[in-house]
Amino acid sequence: MKLLPAGLLLVCLFQLSDVAAESISVRINNAPEQGVVVIQLYDNPSTFGDFRNPVRETRHPVSADGVYRITNVPAGEYAVLAYFDENENGALDRTFIGIPKEPIALSNNYKPKGPPSFQRASFRKLDDGEHVLDLEMYSVLGEAGQWGVGLGVIGRSSPYKGSDTNVVQVIPAITYFGERLQWVGPQLRYGLVGSDQLRLAVTATYRVGAYEEDDSPILQGLGDRDNTLMAGIGLVYEGKQGVDVDFRYEHDVLGRADGGTAALTVSKGFQWGNLRLSPALGVNWLSSDLANYDFGVPVAAALPGRPAYDVGSSINVEAGVSGLYEITENWRFVLSVSAEFLDSEITDSPIVADDQVFKGFAALTYTF
Repeated sequence: MKLLPAGLLLVCLFQLSDVAAESISVRINNAPEQGVVVIQLYDNPSTFGDFRNPVRETRHPVSADGVYRITNVPAGEYAVLAYFDENENGALDRTFIGIPKEPIALSNNYKPKGPPSFQRASFRKLDDGEHVLDLEMYSVLGEAGQWGVGLGVIGRSSPYKGSDTNVVQVIPAITYFGERLQWVGPQLRYGLVGSDQLRLAVTATYRVGAYEEDDSPILQGLGDRDNTLMAGIGLVYEGKQGVDVDFRYEHDVLGRADGGTAALTVSKGFQWGNLRLSPALGVNWLSSDLANYDFGVPVAAALPGRPAYDVGSSINVEAGVSGLYEITENWRFVLSVSAEFLDSEITDSPIVADDQVFKGFAALTYTF
């Protein structure tokens, strides 16, 4: 009977050894003195890119030694996200476009300025031995937000009869990401309220004029279509499976078209190495005023071969894909292309020849 306690002790030691051998220990060197630290383990590049659906998540009160362990982890390739749950709401707080607002740390002490790359953060967990990670938390947005500069180009094909002139403009690719304010190229957003999944913002977009009357003989006498500023509201929902739903309504605030547009878009992101691709499908509504500004013919401008035409409100379908390639932690290349398929209200116009419009945006940016 005296051997029983010793035998039990030996079994316990073996069990503890097995747990250590199958665990990942995360040591955070600059964690806050009190509160809750959340450790998430990922084995999928696409879900890591969204910080969604980890294979494991553990919550820990801040410990004096700053060490947090995830047990029973089999061999494989993983990436770790640690974050400080400042308000203890059980979720990683984000800006309107999904940037973490709370302090985070990533494996390999990787500190990306945009969507994270699993390839840069991943490590190989072996069967034998405990894997130890030494991490430092940081704020993605910093104290004064995150600035970026670069050069971009926006383009739009011409659907008009006799026109081979595509709208192309080179623009400064200035970006700013703060807790509420986000400025990306031609778009500005200011977050009002929101949670981890659902967020509301006011928005503004620089809209390129559809045509100049010199682009085609059929457009002569209609006048140039001016660039304008659209403003309104935006709502974003980030689903559990990485599917994002984006709704936006904006109106011409400069009175050049006196119309508005609404868009409902569904997208999902996929990660391959340092490249993130997000295919999207959407429905765009144009008010009759805006549709007439771009595609109508007023009675006063009617000519033989170009009769007056009044465009009603229109619904177009748009499909596209956006991509982001992380060259380094600071340098990124962004590309977005799409095709918008025009409503018959538009294609029946005497000045329209094509059933679709191709649009694109590309930029090379450096983030400080």
